Amino acid sequence: MKYFQRTLENEITRAGKGFPAVLLTGPRRSGKTTLLRHLYPEHEYVLLEDPDVLARAGADPRAFLDALSLPVILDEIQNLPELLPYIRSRIDADPAKKGLWFLTGSQEAPLMRGVSESMAGRAAVFSLLPLSAEESPLVSPFLGGFPEALAAPEVADIWFRSYVLTYLERDVRAIAAIRDLVTFRRFIGLLATRCGQMLNKTDLAAPLGVSVPTLSQWLGILEITGQIILVAPWYENYGKRLVKTPKLYFTDCGLAASLLGIRDEAALAQSPFRGALFESLVASEILKYRLGRGLERGLYYFRDRQGLEVDFIVDNGNRRLFLIEAKATQTPMPDDARAIVRLWPSLPVSVRARAFVVCDDAAPAPIPLCPRVSSVSWRGLHKALADEQAGSST
Repeated sequence: MKYFQRTLENEITRAGKGFPAVLLTGPRRSGKTTLLRHLYPEHEYVLLEDPDVLARAGADPRAFLDALSLPVILDEIQNLPELLPYIRSRIDADPAKKGLWFLTGSQEAPLMRGVSESMAGRAAVFSLLPLSAEESPLVSPFLGGFPEALAAPEVADIWFRSYVLTYLERDVRAIAAIRDLVTFRRFIGLLATRCGQMLNKTDLAAPLGVSVPTLSQWLGILEITGQIILVAPWYENYGKRLVKTPKLYFTDCGLAASLLGIRDEAALAQSPFRGALFESLVASEILKYRLGRGLERGLYYFRDRQGLEVDFIVDNGNRRLFLIEAKATQTPMPDDARAIVRLWPSLPVSVRARAFVVCDDAAPAPIPLCPRVSSVSWRGLHKALADEQAGSST
């Protein structure tokens, strides 16, 4: 399978020169192992999934680590988090040595707790999502960005079905003792129908026949394994009563399309979920851009109780904002920027903002749409973000 250069490569290389350890998290099959082995082909590689490896490492962690030839890549460290304190001891014994430990994991939140407890100040932490449009021209609203789905689009439907089954068996069972996997599978499918909507746990729990606390646990599982994105509302006081409920998106729009039974591009074009999936794609592309450069997520949405809503607000720091509307159209019109235009007068005078309507056209560069708002293709979004980020640093 062809290797696509990842935007995160520069940050990982830089961190490897300044930190004893580097931790790379993200959804299963997003390319974490491929990335590290591409950057460091000479490093010893150990997959912490084989039963014999886990048994040996768990029974005698010191002997297991002593047998390694550093530098080393320890893949899927969440399967044996008890190794972290022993790795910390080795780092503390010679803190001047950098780039000896490269760790990957598919469960972000548990690993973050382990790192904060055992590796604080010793490990640089990054998150890798599936491929972005910036990294591969094969990424699409239908296929998403998982490398293996893009490598064999003719069997992508089979890959996504297998991914869900494997994910249920491995990650879900590893995190929580969920006995009713059939209902959990229905839950994931139902969640896909709520893509782009504000999260209503009661509305989701009722048709599944589960309690709201159970549903909250299930949502947590999907979030910590990188399957969904919860976008928080922007809380800045603009003199408006704002909603405080997050919006729900899937990290990969190809997976969401599969869960919705969308089997080809033509079906996607006619689907009532096309707009929601496109919005999810834009949310994911924004995060991929920011995480790929080692930035904070900085992604929010705006909605007040009068119904004024802007799909995304990107916080670039220094009182600079990026206002974004996602429209699944090849012909953006000035009316598509209506929400941004209505919000603009409410922004504090100290805030400097740029605004775009992200659409599905093929324009290579932003095109003026109305005063202070331009349209840009989702494939060109990363360049628009990069230009804004450059402006934020000046």
